[in-house]
Amino acid sequence: MTAVMLAGSLALAGCASTAKTTTAATTAKAALKVGVLYISPKDDGGYSQAHAQGIAEAVKAMGDKISVKELENVNDTDAQATTTAIDNLVSEGCTLIFTTSYGYMDPTAAAAKKYPEVKFCHCSGYTRNDTNMDTYFGQIESARYLAGIVAGLTTKTNKLGYVAAFPIPEVIRGINSYTLGAQSVNKNVTVNVVWTNTWFDMDKEKAAAESLLSQGVDVMAQHQDSPAAITAAATAGKFAVGYDLSYAGAPKAYLTAPLWNWGTYYTYKIQQVLDGGWKIENYWGGMKEGVVKLDTLSPLVSADAKVAVEAVQDKVIAEGNAFVFAGPIKDQAGTVKVPAGTSISYDDQMSMMWFVQGVVGEIPAS
Repeated sequence: MTAVMLAGSLALAGCASTAKTTTAATTAKAALKVGVLYISPKDDGGYSQAHAQGIAEAVKAMGDKISVKELENVNDTDAQATTTAIDNLVSEGCTLIFTTSYGYMDPTAAAAKKYPEVKFCHCSGYTRNDTNMDTYFGQIESARYLAGIVAGLTTKTNKLGYVAAFPIPEVIRGINSYTLGAQSVNKNVTVNVVWTNTWFDMDKEKAAAESLLSQGVDVMAQHQDSPAAITAAATAGKFAVGYDLSYAGAPKAYLTAPLWNWGTYYTYKIQQVLDGGWKIENYWGGMKEGVVKLDTLSPLVSADAKVAVEAVQDKVIAEGNAFVFAGPIKDQAGTVKVPAGTSISYDDQMSMMWFVQGVVGEIPAS
């Protein structure tokens, strides 16, 4: 090869190398940077882990079109900590941020004003704007209703226990839907509630469950972010209904659980942004959309309970919370809150601050 030809070849090779480098850099730049806040560890065995699995499912579906920055253990009752975490995600270049807990709502709204170029999605809240902040959640109450049927036909004492985090509409809806499901098959059942005032504190959750078990509760349920209430029931030789994730750690206690499949939502929303079709919405998928489901019934569940679940499951899937909260429904005082032939509206569900008849416990004043 002549010197001229060699030089030309090297020049072409250099151009090709530069082109590849430029293409790679462009591809890396083009990746959508997604930020996520969690209130507890990603492997908490509950709520945050369910979200993290959903994000992982989206990553698997999107490949190198996205990159994800996740921050764990961000206390949603600490507005400054939440604000600092969001600032960190923005400084990392995230232009789509998911804040996964109710208490993140106000700091997220403030951040949306501060960073108009960033898109924010807040889970379980109600604050949205017209440009860059929307909300998402799911009709988990549908699966809770079905889990209540299982509990109502499992209990021998007719006392069900419920370890509850905070007295907010989201948690109250869950308690009510679970109670309605149990009462649909067992009119004598009551649901005893203990508040922990924390989303994730295994010691408090365990203590709350133990206090319920000492009152004769023989089936435990929870709206908490760890499986501590399940393990407390298992230790006492009682049964338990979980939440968020399927739980294999208590095979002699675990009956079933209302589960989240957040991958359905995260894949949908991230793809929406990638397609340039971002829109403000109040996402509220249910069993029909695949965002929530009832876990497989364990071998501990009786044949009668399985039949009872199967008898209404298709209707619950099709109608969602409209079925769960259809009247007649009475409150704790016996007053009809929802007349026959009607169902609780979306807005009234989102502001629900009353218990149905059969719940034992009070809603603390805020």
